[in-house]
Amino acid sequence: MDLQTITYVFVGFTFAIYIGIALWARAGSTKEFYVAGGGVHPVLNGMATGADWMSAASFISMAGLIANMGYGGGLFLMGWTGGYVLLAMLLAPYLRKFGKFTVPQFVGDRFYSKKASTVAVICLLSASITYIIGQMTGVGVAFSRFLGVSNATGIYIGMAIVFMYAVFGGMKGITYTQVAQYCVLILAYTVPAIFISMQLTGNPLPQLGLGSDLAGTDLSLLTKLDQVVTDLGFGKYTTSVPGSTLNMFVYTVSLMIGTAGLPHVIVRFFTVPNVKGARSSAGWALVFIAILYTTAPAVAAMARLNLHSTVNTAVMSGGDMFDNNNNIVYEQRPDWMKRWEVTGLLKFEDKNGDGRIQYYNDKTKDPEVIAKAAAAGWKGSELNVNRDIIVLANPEIAMLPNWVIALVAAGGLAAALSTAAGLLLAISSAISHDLLKEIWMPELSEKNELMAGKIAMAGSICVAGYLGLNPPGFAAGTVAIAFGLAGSSLFPCLMMGIFSKTMNREGAIAGMLAGLGVTMFYVFAHKGIFFIKGTEFVNAIGGPNFFFGISPNAFGAIGAIVNFAAAFAVKNMTAPVPEHIAAMVEDVRIPRGSKESVGGH
Repeated sequence: MDLQTITYVFVGFTFAIYIGIALWARAGSTKEFYVAGGGVHPVLNGMATGADWMSAASFISMAGLIANMGYGGGLFLMGWTGGYVLLAMLLAPYLRKFGKFTVPQFVGDRFYSKKASTVAVICLLSASITYIIGQMTGVGVAFSRFLGVSNATGIYIGMAIVFMYAVFGGMKGITYTQVAQYCVLILAYTVPAIFISMQLTGNPLPQLGLGSDLAGTDLSLLTKLDQVVTDLGFGKYTTSVPGSTLNMFVYTVSLMIGTAGLPHVIVRFFTVPNVKGARSSAGWALVFIAILYTTAPAVAAMARLNLHSTVNTAVMSGGDMFDNNNNIVYEQRPDWMKRWEVTGLLKFEDKNGDGRIQYYNDKTKDPEVIAKAAAAGWKGSELNVNRDIIVLANPEIAMLPNWVIALVAAGGLAAALSTAAGLLLAISSAISHDLLKEIWMPELSEKNELMAGKIAMAGSICVAGYLGLNPPGFAAGTVAIAFGLAGSSLFPCLMMGIFSKTMNREGAIAGMLAGLGVTMFYVFAHKGIFFIKGTEFVNAIGGPNFFFGISPNAFGAIGAIVNFAAAFAVKNMTAPVPEHIAAMVEDVRIPRGSKESVGGH
């Protein structure tokens, strides 16, 4: 059976499972729609949380980022996993004991203000909508490559699948679908990694293979990779740090607090029966997440070694595919390159007209690399490889069996669809419950609220699809900005709501607006803010990384500092917190009675 047919079988089978689960787990009440009835087993909830957590960014992009950045890419591992620990230890149990199942609802009750709840909805929508752009883009990439359809068609199909199980099933359908999606994505990620680790090192565990010697040699995989990338004019893989150390530190913190503030993950801890279940599911989720996150560095290193070994033969030679300078003759390029060129994520530009692929670092200052490239008439690197294809193309580069390649396709789609569904539920519940039911129409019946939730979900899917097809410039190519928005606005508010009995509504509102505002300003000012003076455009403020070299993706940590500062400054100038609110905060922080705290709608 050819690759295309096998891929259709694998993807079609997994989609049938998702739709079948949705039909079985249809939500019949608002509690089932928002929190799956609150009775999900902690182990299953941990698995669903893992799927919700490990988005297209984790499955498709993270290993690509690490492969591209080298050692510095570790900030994504530290930021995302560290953020989960923050969420599990400092937020989830207390929010679960509070008993409200949405972040804006907690903010509104804790800060005794519908205005505070409305501001929280704005922050939630800003972060979630930005985040979902990356998920829909990932769906388009996976569909276009593996199913032979256009990027737009892929997004439309993804929208239809999510519609089936999210609109009908709500959180109940999404939860059990995510359990299935976790199984698919973790197999799709680890099976190719095991194959490739065995090929390169003879060790079946990728985590150990990363530190092992290459098969048949006494040279370690990482040492060989350092040699390969430096031969091509890139920095050493094991020591490369993009940007400044300050930027790397701030970036890591931004990802951590942004992760802890993402509402679609927080809501998962309301689907278990009690606080004990929330703590247990947090632990199980960490186990399930760790399987992928400990595998990612090995996938990244092995993929980059395979890529460079194929494209430029610093470690290979001979055969009709290569010329005398060990460059690939374009017409004889391998099949995997031909397939990925169709997607536009791999591009060849013959700058010197010799029909051969020369792949060196354009920015290299190494005289030996420059001389070697110049000898072959080099006029700049001729191959552009999008980092997002690293995981998806790796099995093809390594020439693994077709069924493994098809499994990766199904896994990539599972990762993107699972997180997209979680985000869409967070968006729709914010609209239907936090705005419509809690603020605009308090008298709304449960039946009508459920219908409003489904309509809001359908509308959110349409908006998400449109943004996936037409991503705005400030968010294109990254989901890190979404983490920055969540970390600068919601995380400080939640922390102060739980751990500060004196934080009042005015302070919370001022903090959220200040944190979100300064972060959004920096994202746009990164490209410069201009005014017209005479006949010229003059840069009034901004420019690339103009604040101490910090990139927009990393600015969420600075926004959080602004949030805390503004909140406490305003709090000290306004009326104190009512006594009953302070008592409520004290009660939420007391762990006793956790088994009896079941929360509610």
